[in-house]
Amino acid sequence: MEITAQPTVSALNGSSVRLSCTFNSCYKVENKQFSLNWTYQECENCTEEMFLQFRMKIVHWRLDRFGNRVEFTGNPSKNDVSFTLHQVQLEDEGTYNCYVMNPPDRHRGHARIFLKVITEVPPERDSTVAVIVGASVGGFLAVVILVLVIVKCVRRKKQQKLNTDDQKTEEEGKTDGEGNPEEGTK
Repeated sequence: MEITAQPTVSALNGSSVRLSCTFNSCYKVENKQFSLNWTYQECENCTEEMFLQFRMKIVHWRLDRFGNRVEFTGNPSKNDVSFTLHQVQLEDEGTYNCYVMNPPDRHRGHARIFLKVITEVPPERDSTVAVIVGASVGGFLAVVILVLVIVKCVRRKKQQKLNTDDQKTEEEGKTDGEGNPEEGTK
């Protein structure tokens, strides 16, 4: 039995949130044998309180904490045992445990989701400053590289000119002043 759930989910106070829990089993789901439990824990060492159960059909355990705000939105035959919590409240923050058993699987699957309730939507990240800084640094580096390439080209041209001048001087040294070859070169 393999069970999958997102470890942390954030929900806006007053909104609805779907806590998704899915499973993989080697065996087809048989309603007579399949079982599911959802529990809630206010803190890590607190007792788990069951609020949703599936034994041949969905049974809601009416916890005062949730009232009628819990809706089973999964489909066990499609390996989905998710639920939706409506009108999320600050007190709903905590750990939600999803337990699944699908005989003849011998092991019970378990997933844990921490629900974080937020009071306002975080602002979108404004990346304008990052773009400006990145463009400035990139532009500066491009200018530095361009200057280095130009300096290298100028030096190379000067070196080639010096080499050419040296060759001309060397060739001129092999002739007398009137263009006749020197006698010592014969």
